[in-house]
Amino acid sequence: MIPDLNRLKVFYYTFHTQSAAKAAGELNITPSAVSQALAKLEDELKVFLFTRLHRRLVPTSAGEQLFEVVAPFIRELENRVQAIQQSRETPSGILRIGSPIEFGKSYFPGRFARFRKKYPDVVFSMKLGVPVQIFPMINEGELDFGLVDIFLTREQMLGDLGKYSIEPMIDEEVIMACSDRYYQQEIKKDHSFKNLVRKEYISYQKSSLTLRNWFKHHFNKFSVELNRVMTADSHQAVINGIKSHLGLGVVAAHIVKPDIAKGRIVPIRTAKKDVINTIALVQLQDKIPTLTEKTFIRFLKEDIQSSGYFVEYPSPET
Repeated sequence: MIPDLNRLKVFYYTFHTQSAAKAAGELNITPSAVSQALAKLEDELKVFLFTRLHRRLVPTSAGEQLFEVVAPFIRELENRVQAIQQSRETPSGILRIGSPIEFGKSYFPGRFARFRKKYPDVVFSMKLGVPVQIFPMINEGELDFGLVDIFLTREQMLGDLGKYSIEPMIDEEVIMACSDRYYQQEIKKDHSFKNLVRKEYISYQKSSLTLRNWFKHHFNKFSVELNRVMTADSHQAVINGIKSHLGLGVVAAHIVKPDIAKGRIVPIRTAKKDVINTIALVQLQDKIPTLTEKTFIRFLKEDIQSSGYFVEYPSPET
């Protein structure tokens, strides 16, 4: 049986001060109330916790054992309550954020460091994954919010999205590309559906969903059978496969821009504009964000806007 928590609190301060009067002063109650609480606690536990010596209360062996258990709890409780109260006035505590794998690895660590220079009491926990992983974690409260890819890692089954607030944040071009050697040997400037569909491909998933979405966008054909020679769950692994001349893969254009400029990677263009992958901010609609969340999201938006990635989207009323 767990003893009454209020009495344990009285016991903690009495043990700490070894005086009912001093404990009463700490707790803003009367010495008589302290004595009554201690008597009830001793009766509850069926042991004596103090030996009464004139104006001093000397802990018994049982009292010392109980204090060893109660003291860490009371101190941690005080610290946590103080932290909760502080978080209402200044950003503090842990932020749990979901992110696309490659974007999260390259973008967030530096931004976390900059944010902590101003708010050193904030710490971060980051989950890297695809939308089918991030959405449920936001829904279950395991993440405070997340950024998700709309195209590169799009899944067919994400459940009810009506419970989420989804705000587009970043637009990036998505291209089909291959190495210069593969292009010269296999593509030979023929970007037709008939030629491309017979080549080798590097895929993010077993379903080849990203590749099939690219074909649907450029040729309005979705049910295509592709020769997948490599499957990887990492954007960088796909890029390395392309550079190793394995075949064609879908990648974010800005990541391979230096290789394209140097001619090492060749994009496959068609009459249509390149696919746009949107990275969106996802939160639960009914969740009231903390001061820490609101401050970091505002910082995130300002950083994205200043970096040139931010895209203004019209509101539904305009």
